[in-house]
Amino acid sequence: MEVKARAPGKVILSGEHAVVHGSTAVAASIDLYTYVSLSFPSSGNDDTLKLQLKDLALDFSWPIARIKEALPNLGVPSSSTPTSCSIELIKSMSALVEEQNFPEAKIGLASGASAFLWLYTSIQGFKPATVIVTSDLPLGSGLGSSAAFCVALSAALLAFSDSVNLDREQHGWLMFGVPELELLNKWAFEGEKIIHGKPSGIDNTISTYGNMIKFRSGNLTRMNSSMPLKMLITNTRVGRNTKALVAGVSERTLRHPNAMSFVFNAVDSISNELAKIIQSPAPDELSITEKEEKLEELMEMNQGLLQCMGVSHASIETVLRITLKYKLASKLTGAGGGGCVLTLLPTLLSGTIVDKVIAELEFCGFHCLVAGIGGNGVKICFADSNPAQRRNTNLMFI
Repeated sequence: MEVKARAPGKVILSGEHAVVHGSTAVAASIDLYTYVSLSFPSSGNDDTLKLQLKDLALDFSWPIARIKEALPNLGVPSSSTPTSCSIELIKSMSALVEEQNFPEAKIGLASGASAFLWLYTSIQGFKPATVIVTSDLPLGSGLGSSAAFCVALSAALLAFSDSVNLDREQHGWLMFGVPELELLNKWAFEGEKIIHGKPSGIDNTISTYGNMIKFRSGNLTRMNSSMPLKMLITNTRVGRNTKALVAGVSERTLRHPNAMSFVFNAVDSISNELAKIIQSPAPDELSITEKEEKLEELMEMNQGLLQCMGVSHASIETVLRITLKYKLASKLTGAGGGGCVLTLLPTLLSGTIVDKVIAELEFCGFHCLVAGIGGNGVKICFADSNPAQRRNTNLMFI
């Protein structure tokens, strides 16, 4: 019996950094996914929990007896609302992870392995299994790779819990019901807390539900887009220190409170206008083109304000310069200081132009991905399609 789950990454369309200072921001899912496959051994000979990170060629395994010894307070399977992982448990899981001798170049993945151990043992208990992870999302680039991992893992684990309703089938994938999505999102958020300490909850919410959300001062509002959007995502491959960038904006705000207040208010207006455009009906091609032109202007204005905040970077400016040559609008997404840049690809833009832009960007050493914006959230599928064999899973098709 095997289940496979997929969860999308995310981009910030507008409002990054300013949201920390009370402005509205808009985030959206992208059709680039992290996949988690979960299978249990068919015989009783294997008594290990295995985690395989295929893209990184990393394999880890823990004897179940060793996990029981290190985490004696876990192991009781639960599909109810999670409680936060204690500091003591995090230390115990870190010790288990350290035993795996993580390559020094990949040590940043250790917290993800701890989140894996906690989610697995909390939901499934002390059972041997193999979990295989693959992803379309580059790590540490601001596209929500850790949240997509936590969401996809939680989905796979909850699929084998006592009572899970799956609403409908779409192209071979099953979708969770609304109560199950709420529960799944809570589990994924706890996993994100182990990885990041104090995440906003935005990334896991987008990955769980898909589409778009508008958020301000901790309040999330789910949105439905009425227009197809396609973006070129350029990964500059420049790592950045998110905490330092956020702190830099705060320090600039202390030095120039009046000026920065105007900047944040302008960003708030841009986010609200962008959300309004995306949600308004577009009955014909002309209307879509007009809306895309407005979105391009808003993206350019947002990027200018992000430059005012001091979070751009030479690599980002290079992307802006190249895409502007082709009359395309771009902005950084996420923390800035490197990371990824979004470029809107209008509906009527020729594929030849897109190829030229990508070739020029990749010549500079960047990595380009084309993604649809605002698609579905998490989904699962079972390798064995016989409903009678889906033990412990209550399927309800609507």
